[in-house]
Amino acid sequence: MTARLGFSWPALVGLAALAAPRVVLHDLGVVEEGTLLTGLLVVVPPACWVAAVLWWRPPRPFATVVVVGALYGVLLAAGHQLLWDAALGGRTPPLGGALAGTGPAVAEVLLRAAAVVSSLVTGTLVGVVAGAVALLLRRVAGEDRSGTGGRA
Repeated sequence: MTARLGFSWPALVGLAALAAPRVVLHDLGVVEEGTLLTGLLVVVPPACWVAAVLWWRPPRPFATVVVVGALYGVLLAAGHQLLWDAALGGRTPPLGGALAGTGPAVAEVLLRAAAVVSSLVTGTLVGVVAGAVALLLRRVAGEDRSGTGGRA
């Protein structure tokens, strides 16, 4: 699998980990949404993923970056779970709608599960977008006309 992705698993996890500081800093309230620092923490890691596949030219750049994004999703989910109490001030928000009135333990389980799913989807989608950018840049540079990620 890593031969097709062009990077070792430690390298893939390392690339994904470039995005982890944003999770920690956000959940601890160190950075706030809408600031320049937050913008950099959002944009720079995927830009590094794109730069890595442009530099090292793996055979399947799109797949490589999607895997990095999925790994980022795992790190995002783990970070949110570990920092749950710090991010929410120790209080799980109540559920509304049909689930209003459920106990706090049920609410916490449901919200934590939703946060995991959301994190995995978010990370993977970031990988899809960054992978599409990498593939597009390789094609524009004339390095990839086959559509498979390899050299033409």
